[in-house]
Amino acid sequence: MDSDGRDVVPDSALTPEQNARLDVLLRNESDVAYRRRVRRMLTYLELAPGQQVLDCGIGMGFYSKAMLDLLPGLRVWGIDLDERVLRYAWGHLSERGVCIVKGDIHNLPYADASFDRVVMSEVLEHLHDDAVAMRELVRVMRPGAILALTVPHRQYSWWYDPISRAAEALTGEPIRQGPFAGIWANHERLYAVDEVLRVVQNSGLVVECVEELTHYCFPATQTLVYTVGKGLIERDLLPESIARSMHRFRGEDNRESALNPFSWVLRLFDAIDRLNEDPRRMARVRTFVNIAIKARRV
Repeated sequence: MDSDGRDVVPDSALTPEQNARLDVLLRNESDVAYRRRVRRMLTYLELAPGQQVLDCGIGMGFYSKAMLDLLPGLRVWGIDLDERVLRYAWGHLSERGVCIVKGDIHNLPYADASFDRVVMSEVLEHLHDDAVAMRELVRVMRPGAILALTVPHRQYSWWYDPISRAAEALTGEPIRQGPFAGIWANHERLYAVDEVLRVVQNSGLVVECVEELTHYCFPATQTLVYTVGKGLIERDLLPESIARSMHRFRGEDNRESALNPFSWVLRLFDAIDRLNEDPRRMARVRTFVNIAIKARRV
């Protein structure tokens, strides 16, 4: 059970084969909070062949790729407003049958009761009107459909983003734009647990599970991964041997060579991340990177 008394969905909801495949897909992932989100979302969804799934805020398409790799019989749709990331998604997912459109989540271009499953991870905080967006999601969900949702936590971990924590402490305001915006980058808001629960429940969905995810990580993970690492990859400033072990979408290319220094970096990150699996430690912490919710349309 979690801190609110709701059931926590076990990782065993994925088969051993699916977990092993997910290990490969996430092999390059240095943001342990992202890795933990992916596992929870795919577990919450209870995927089955033939389901119609909406990747709402598809971005570059990692969730869609992972879902299709774990269960090829799915039918997946994706929507996002950012054409820059959509170009990447179109490039590697269209040939796999994913129907991707540029569109506004406040006004979804789908018929009522279209989807069996919806995943919306780190999207709600970007939207101008989260209540309208949630009502739109409910509209396109079939009775019994599941929503798997994550948002950034208002009481975020100092470990993850010390720059933002320091900025808020010194000025009373977050950094919202630029290379050091961190967890606040282009966000309308962060959420406390009760705030995001209220938005979800007011939309008419029944919440089945809520979890606060990831306290421990390598210090300044947010800046190291998204300002430094992502910048180097996007500008092609890394040797190919290093790039294929850092790119989020190239986990299958990483042979985890002991000669690759980034392999040792990932092992260090993993060692710190394992602290998040210690229930006695986690019972004492009060700051987290994310809130994860599983909700169902009745």
